[in-house]
Amino acid sequence: MKIRILLLLLIVAVDTHAQDSLWNFGPPNLTATGQINGSWLNENVLTKRAIPYPNVREADVLWSKRIWRALDMCEKLNHTIYYPLDKVTPYGWIRNADRWSLWTIIRKHVMNGDLQVFSPYNPVSYGLGAIDGDQLKYPVKPEPWKNFYSDKNFRDEMVYYLGYLGEPGTVPLVDPYGEPYLDTIDGIETFRYDDPDTMWYNSEDIVEYRLKEDWFFDKSRSEMDVRIIGIAPVVYTYETNANGQREISGKKELFWLYFPHCRYVFNNYYVYNTKNDAYPMSFDDLFWKRRFSSYIYKESNVYDRKIDSYRHGVDALYESEEITNEIRDFEHDLWSF
Repeated sequence: MKIRILLLLLIVAVDTHAQDSLWNFGPPNLTATGQINGSWLNENVLTKRAIPYPNVREADVLWSKRIWRALDMCEKLNHTIYYPLDKVTPYGWIRNADRWSLWTIIRKHVMNGDLQVFSPYNPVSYGLGAIDGDQLKYPVKPEPWKNFYSDKNFRDEMVYYLGYLGEPGTVPLVDPYGEPYLDTIDGIETFRYDDPDTMWYNSEDIVEYRLKEDWFFDKSRSEMDVRIIGIAPVVYTYETNANGQREISGKKELFWLYFPHCRYVFNNYYVYNTKNDAYPMSFDDLFWKRRFSSYIYKESNVYDRKIDSYRHGVDALYESEEITNEIRDFEHDLWSF
């Protein structure tokens, strides 16, 4: 009898754990109080599996080229990746309950420890070294079995990848008697101000995503194929001009993610289908089917340089299109007789 009770408790515990783990993979339409946000329960969201890539042997790769491309969030075709917008307020994180933007998904699973972050630069250089994070050389990870919420050192380090420090206070701090607090730095007394607050990046701050991918021809399948290796969110950088106004000074990669690992997360989050709400497409399907607008900003070359280093403006877009046509022409010429 005792053995039966123990087995029953074990089965219930395993089933509960399995349900909890499933619920963590996507925003279900079942509220915490038990009401269904719709006319039916979306059970297929919790059971979808990622389609494995076909196996590729090195000996079967007849031709390959490495490409880096950018997905501009201003493009209409990319709005399903950009929206809906979330927001981090002093009272918490406000996000849509039914569907999330790609940044909301990445942010959540990075903080939960499901996705490993790779720094875009050597963390020892604090951003002053080379930007070579697309090589996935600098992992930033918490202690084993911990995440953003339970590992303080990891949380302090992730401030530089998920947000930035705001401007410090301008009004000196005073004691209960109205006297200002003074700090001594290098023998000089200065006023003490409020510490700068951490400003977290919201979905609207992500201006583009960058992909690192390999195009190759597999002679065993007689097919031109592509594999995404990494993905990186990008934000604007700002600087203050002589008039005290903030101006856009460039773009910055926040971090890189290994895309084959992201597939198991993206596969359980769905993008908006403008034609039919009953059949949405997962984010993994979106990247698999290439349902996004992008342009190439770098290809593998002997100089290891980007297109904008030798082409500018419209000429850079023409160069990007020419690289795309070279890939298409290779497959076309291969089957021409």
